[in-house]
Amino acid sequence: MSEFARRVARWQQRAGRNDLPWQGTRDPYAIWVSEIMLQQTQVATVVPFYARFMARFPGIAMLAAAPLEDVMRQWSGLGYYSRARNLHSAAQLIVTQHGGVFPRSRAEIERLPGVGRSTAAAIAGFAFGARAAILDGNVKRLLARHFLVEGFPGERAVERELWSLAESLLPKRGVATYIQGLMDLGATICTTRRPACPSCPLRTTCGARVANRVEELPASRPRRKVPTRATVMAVLRHGGDVLLEKRPASGVWGGLWSLPELATDVDLADIVARRFGCDVRRTDRLAPMRHAFSHFTLEIQPMLIDVDAPPPQAAEPGSLWLPLETASTAALPAPVKRLLTRLADSALGDQASLLQEAIQDL
Repeated sequence: MSEFARRVARWQQRAGRNDLPWQGTRDPYAIWVSEIMLQQTQVATVVPFYARFMARFPGIAMLAAAPLEDVMRQWSGLGYYSRARNLHSAAQLIVTQHGGVFPRSRAEIERLPGVGRSTAAAIAGFAFGARAAILDGNVKRLLARHFLVEGFPGERAVERELWSLAESLLPKRGVATYIQGLMDLGATICTTRRPACPSCPLRTTCGARVANRVEELPASRPRRKVPTRATVMAVLRHGGDVLLEKRPASGVWGGLWSLPELATDVDLADIVARRFGCDVRRTDRLAPMRHAFSHFTLEIQPMLIDVDAPPPQAAEPGSLWLPLETASTAALPAPVKRLLTRLADSALGDQASLLQEAIQDL
């Protein structure tokens, strides 16, 4: 074992994270779910979602047999929803092609939908003790700093160099402890901003620290203008119910329920009458919202639209009327869930005020 790997493994045993809910198990299913959830998402955010998801789907067979709608509901709020669709598809593939037994080799695991090279290596290492290098975002940053790797890690040439380093450093034994140590060091010590260099077990050999270049490595992604898109989200309300529509399986928020979206320059009464077959009684402009995706920013103008009757189309597949107070429990995108929760709370507040006024009049 190299001195680098020895220091990382030693630090992990002494100061690393050892009490996360998916640790202390060799169950590949539990490890797989955690690794997929942890893609582009911080541990603190994942923990409560992981607990609820595992309670609802404790094994591969239950996940594979569940309706996608149920899976999406459990994932709602965690973001990057293609992960949930891939997880569900992979579970079904494991049942049909592997007899319900999770594949053991890194190569087989990597063939599952939504699993890349680093994620497959982590699953194989933690579940089966396989000797395979990992290279998630945190590890890229740690290696780039320690070995003074120039360039943006997302560039192919830089990524190839980092993979070469990761494989050359891999110890022959104790792989699980070592790769967990790399993950933990990157996530808790060698952070993007304000890294805790004095607490790092690699501080004496870190090239960036010696050269006083910690803040500038790794190189940032080349700047590009992030486009902005605008939409109107229609909160169609009839009595205490609101209308939700199922989004297409692919694309942004694929497979989730959401509010109908309208163009920003339309006559609301006309489009609601033509599209939903009902008359508008009243419209209210709600506070605008912004939601950032990785490749664009969505500016949302919510419009509360009271209609005279439920539109006929709502009886068709893909449309659904739900009581406002329970609509936020559906599989919704995060901004839609926040909006409906806020409206439900506001409605309850209005009812409480009216009740209090009635009591005072008695």
